[in-house]
Amino acid sequence: MASVQHIPYYSNILGRNINLEVTGHWGYPILMFPSSGGQFTQNTDFGLTGSVMQFIEEGRIKLYNVESLDMLSFYNDGMDSGTKIHNYELFMQFLKDELIPYMQGECNTHRIGTAGVSFGGYHAANTAFRFPDLVSHLFSMSGVFNIRNMTPLSDDIRIYYNCPDEFMQNEEGWKYHHMQIVLSTSDWDSCMPKNQHMAGILEAKGIPYWYDEKKWIEHDWPLWKMVFPDYIGRYF
Repeated sequence: MASVQHIPYYSNILGRNINLEVTGHWGYPILMFPSSGGQFTQNTDFGLTGSVMQFIEEGRIKLYNVESLDMLSFYNDGMDSGTKIHNYELFMQFLKDELIPYMQGECNTHRIGTAGVSFGGYHAANTAFRFPDLVSHLFSMSGVFNIRNMTPLSDDIRIYYNCPDEFMQNEEGWKYHHMQIVLSTSDWDSCMPKNQHMAGILEAKGIPYWYDEKKWIEHDWPLWKMVFPDYIGRYF
């Protein structure tokens, strides 16, 4: 069985512990995000981690499931938009300046992978597209790519820089040519139009990607547990 560690990682940027579940002894590091408001153990609790356990036990990948700040940002309905985007931007700084360097050091690699389902797919995509030099693989499963509906009545420029379907239209495509990008969805997925739109943006920029649309399966864990092992097996 693969080793599993629950680590209270202290962030100087956030001034608090961020819970981290690390699964595996060695392998290419993949930063995993929960879906909206989920705990850091959610991907394990719902079987997504187990779906790729063969690759973990073989030492091909090592998963880092991180706690999100969804309930202290976008999913806190009692919080104003300025506070939401401020807190989320701090979270992004934590990923870039603290957590990803920690993963790089543990796994002796410069770049990492990111992965997530539903709103976790948003976090994975936003991290990869914001910090392309640090990310080699993106697995966004039924993801979304815009948070303006959760930050109403605000024209804060930081919202733009956290909406991949906006800022990516103005990025230079060559920055992403090294990256293996998977946009995963299905024809019964409520997020399919968002993934089609994001694929069109990447296509227009000449950025390589794989748009994978499954058939007759809904936006839920059975879809994600089915596709994730295929992606890991293909790239690792």
